[in-house]
Amino acid sequence: MKRILASFLLICLVSFSLQIKSFAYSIDPEKFISEIVDEAKLILNSSASKEEKVEKLSVIALKTVDVKGIGYYTLGKKRKEITPDQLKKYEELFQKYFLKTFTSRLTDYSDPKIAVVSAEKTSEKYTIVKTMLLKTDKKPEVKIDWRIYTKDPNKPLIRDLIIEGLSLARTQKEEFASILSTNNDDIEALFNKLEEFINR
Repeated sequence: MKRILASFLLICLVSFSLQIKSFAYSIDPEKFISEIVDEAKLILNSSASKEEKVEKLSVIALKTVDVKGIGYYTLGKKRKEITPDQLKKYEELFQKYFLKTFTSRLTDYSDPKIAVVSAEKTSEKYTIVKTMLLKTDKKPEVKIDWRIYTKDPNKPLIRDLIIEGLSLARTQKEEFASILSTNNDDIEALFNKLEEFINR
C-alpha cells in the first residue's frame, strides 16, 4: 500500500512550491502543470532543510492536489457504507497518510526534469496533461499523464497520475479494497493499516 501511493507522491513532488504563491496558478491545465514543474526546481535545489521543505510542501500539496477526492475514490463503494464519523476519521487518516508518504520520499527526487508535451480535454470534468520525466544517468525516461480535475475551470486540481499507462489512484483503490476484503470488509482494519504507517 505504501509503495503504490509513494509512487504517486514521488511524481507529485513536482507539483509543489517552496513558497506559497502570492498569485493564483494558471487556470489553463497545461500552463498549470508547467508553472508548478518550474517551481519544483526551486524547492528541490534550495538549501532549505528537509523539515522546512516538508512543512511548506505539505501546505502547497493541499492546494494543488485533490487529496479529499483521491481519498474518496480510493475508498470506493465503502464510502457510502460507513457512518459519517467513520468517513470523517478516514478523511483525516488519508490526508495524514498521503502527506507522510509524500514527505518521507521527498529526497528521492533532487532535480526532476519534466517536459510538458500537450494537453487534451477528455470530458467536461477532466483534462489530461501529457508530460515526460526525462531520462538521466540513473533513471529511464518515463511517460506521465496528469489527470486534472477541471469541473471548476477556475481551480484545476490534480486527481491522478497515469505512469506508463498505470493509474496510480486506481492501483491504490485496488490495494484498499484488498485490505478490506481480507478483513471481513471491516473499515477498522483499513484504519489500522493507515495508522500503522502514520505512527512509524
